[in-house]
Amino acid sequence: MMDQNANIASYCTSVELHGAGKIAYYWLHQPSERQEVSFADLDADTNRFANALSQLGFTAGDVFFTFLPKLPEQFIAFLGSLKLQLITGTLFANFGEEALLDRLGDSRAKGVITKKSFVKKLSRIRPSLPALEYIIVVDCDDHIADDILSYDRLMQQSTSDFIVPYTPPDTPSVLHYTSGSTGKPKGVLHCHRSLASQQATAVEVLGLRAGDIYWCTADQGWVTGTSYGIIAPWSLGITQIHYGGGFDAAVWFSILEREMVSVWYTAPTALRMLMREDPELFRRFDLSRLRHICSVGEPLNPEVIRWGREVLGKDIFDTWFQTETGAIMIANRPGIEIRPGSMGKPVTGIEAEILDDAGNFLPPGEQGHLCVKAGWASMFTTYLNNAESYRSKFRSDWYYSGDTALMDDEGYFWFKGRSDDVINTAGHLVSPFEVESALLEIPEVAESGVIAAPDELLFEKVVAFVHLKTGVQCSAELELKIRLYVSNKVSTIATPQEIIITDSIPKNKSGKIMRRVLKARYLGSDAGDTSTLEI
Repeated sequence: MMDQNANIASYCTSVELHGAGKIAYYWLHQPSERQEVSFADLDADTNRFANALSQLGFTAGDVFFTFLPKLPEQFIAFLGSLKLQLITGTLFANFGEEALLDRLGDSRAKGVITKKSFVKKLSRIRPSLPALEYIIVVDCDDHIADDILSYDRLMQQSTSDFIVPYTPPDTPSVLHYTSGSTGKPKGVLHCHRSLASQQATAVEVLGLRAGDIYWCTADQGWVTGTSYGIIAPWSLGITQIHYGGGFDAAVWFSILEREMVSVWYTAPTALRMLMREDPELFRRFDLSRLRHICSVGEPLNPEVIRWGREVLGKDIFDTWFQTETGAIMIANRPGIEIRPGSMGKPVTGIEAEILDDAGNFLPPGEQGHLCVKAGWASMFTTYLNNAESYRSKFRSDWYYSGDTALMDDEGYFWFKGRSDDVINTAGHLVSPFEVESALLEIPEVAESGVIAAPDELLFEKVVAFVHLKTGVQCSAELELKIRLYVSNKVSTIATPQEIIITDSIPKNKSGKIMRRVLKARYLGSDAGDTSTLEI
């Protein structure tokens, strides 16, 4: 592949490779509303969008974002902009203004495609986004302004003839922002050669093969939704299911049955929600076509694996990767024994080890940093505008993932936690720093500290310790105000599930919030050495 044009979108929409009449995806706006989209349709529409952007003056290396819920336009815009060699990012539809400003501002995005109902949110932050030239709106018939344009009108005025320019493998491609514990989100930049890792793992781990019907439930605002909800399956010519609705156990299983899904990629939180249902519900559905179930986003509880075997009669395979890795690195998969609770073993071509702070290899059974040997095809190329942070992730050719784990005597990896305080709630990474910053903007709040706490459904929940200003009393109304503010400012997934009013926030003598002390206080455990706390 790398001796030819490496453009990701070319492989995903190629009529020559996949066949013009083959179905690329079935779009289910509602379970009963089904639209067929062929690879020929996908190719033509993405060509039109690439031409539309070109006519607006977008050129290779410009940054373009989608800010959409699950919609067909998401796929067209994502692939169309990649055809034009734009750096293409996706934004979670529930992001608040601050989260949008951080990402659009840092990347100097030139354009964004969105819904009409999101335009007001973008317009409020637009004065702080001097590089943002165009907002394209998918659900309006006519242009709203010279720089707020109708997607439908642009597509009508564009031709479906487009020649994808030669794209070397190291050409920048997909941009995702990931949360950090002590600063602003960092832009994780990939390049077109990532396709090699994504294709290989889709075959080895997801088991995709000709004739499959595949359903990835991940939102395209996150790396799973792009790597394995767009790129890998379509580049292999696999027909996908895309559903625009939310979680509903009966609806999901009716889709699995009616659409004859053979490979299903979903999240532990969704599986744990399914576990709460009466097992009789699932016995109504014929899942004989469902060959393979995989999970991603957070560690898969052993109880989920047991439930899958007992209730569904299926194994569920855990997978591990990150925004930075771009593709699956460690996984349970057919051909190796599932060890419930384990992440599995590294995939073909990936070397993973447990290292200490000094870069020494740790023996089996000893917890340390989960590291991957640099050089895999989908390895990120930089943190945008933050080369120092990028360099800090690598030591002697080993990528330090920020996760802690141990490896057993037989080469299975076992997740233990994050080493950087980032909160993994329902498979989404939330920065405690971002939530703390939002809390401090609330007039009644003097100080704040945010931690992750174990949660049976979400894996981790966001817990906010809040020190109120003198004279302010806690009330149900204030707690609601706090939750709404964080939801609107950061995102709905960052909303604290629990708010604890406290007389002070522990900090060290340099002013850093001691989150481990807050976590120990919450869990009722030993806080360890507190000699560095401020006096």
